[in-house]
Order: sequence, then structure tokens, then C-alpha cells
Amino acid sequence: MRNAAGALMPTRPVTRRGALVGGALVVGGVLAGRTEWAGAAAPSPTDVRILNLALELEELERGFYAAAVRGGALRGELSEYARVVLGHESQHVALLRQVLGAKADPAPRMRFGAAATNEKAFVAAAIALEDAVVAAYNGQAANLSPAVLAAAARIVSVEARHAAWIRAIAGKPPAQDPTDPLWTERQVGVAIQKLGFLR
Repeated sequence: MRNAAGALMPTRPVTRRGALVGGALVVGGVLAGRTEWAGAAAPSPTDVRILNLALELEELERGFYAAAVRGGALRGELSEYARVVLGHESQHVALLRQVLGAKADPAPRMRFGAAATNEKAFVAAAIALEDAVVAAYNGQAANLSPAVLAAAARIVSVEARHAAWIRAIAGKPPAQDPTDPLWTERQVGVAIQKLGFLR
């Protein structure tokens, strides 16, 4: 079915899952377009520092969702959420490592405990982690060079969808406030330490 402009229209309502799978296509497009980095200037020292902060967060997310999927305690939409988001985070890690190359930090050592094996603990941790990641990307955006910022913007929009999805599953408003906080590197570090995921 097409609209007046000739564009294809969906034949059924868009679900939360459909929106997130669509986000996967956006991330896939970022990875498919990785050749754009070939002609771009090398990341500056500031870019490298911030991208490694983002990489640590993405590694934490990937590790967290992988542990939760392996744990087998999640059911229904929570299980679907973890599996879909794990795919996204794996692609985010791949993109950041591709951009950083030899300057990428190694993956941190992680532990997740009950957050990966108990549904209630998983939901609380997922909300805190996704909110922290969005605040970190937004807070550091102004410090990035234009080319690197363009790639980060493609990631943070998907991360915001993750945050909205897990909040909706938990019965919470997808967006608590009209604007998001902009976190410093120190604020990000404090939030991650509170989660207790780093060994």
C-alpha cells in the first residue's frame, strides 16, 4: 500500500519489536557504510578518549545482554528485548573497534550476578545502564569532531530506543523528562561503578 507521495505504507501497526528491528537496520547501515571512515581524518586524541569510553559502555551492554540470554531466566518480551538489543550492542562494539583500530582499549572484565539471572534485577539494571549510555553519548557529543559525531549520533538514537523499550516493558514512562541529562566522564564512571558490573 502506498501513500499520496507513492511511498510504501506499513500494512499493520508497528510494534515495539518492529521499531527496534528497524533500528538494527540503521545500525547495519552504519556498519555497511564503514568505508566512509577511509576518507575521514584520523580520530583526534580527544575523539579516541571519548570513543573508548563509549566502547567500554557498549562492551558492558553486550556482556550484560549476552549473560542474560545465556542465563535463560527471561521470558516473553523481556527475552525478546534482550536478544534484539544484544544484536545491536554487538554491532555497536564492532563499529567502535573498527573506528578506533589499534587505539581501542581491551574489553573490561565484567560480572553481572543476579542482574543476569533474575527478571526484576535485570529490568532495573537494564534501565540504569541504557539511561547511562544515552546520557554519556549526549554529554560527550560536543567534544567530538564532526565525522566521529556523525557516527555517534547514529548509535545514540538506537540506544534511546532501547531505553524507551525497557521502560515500557517495566510499565514506566518511556521518557521521564522533556530533555535528557548531559553527563561528564566522571558522572558516567560513577553510574557504572554503582551497577557493580566491572570486576
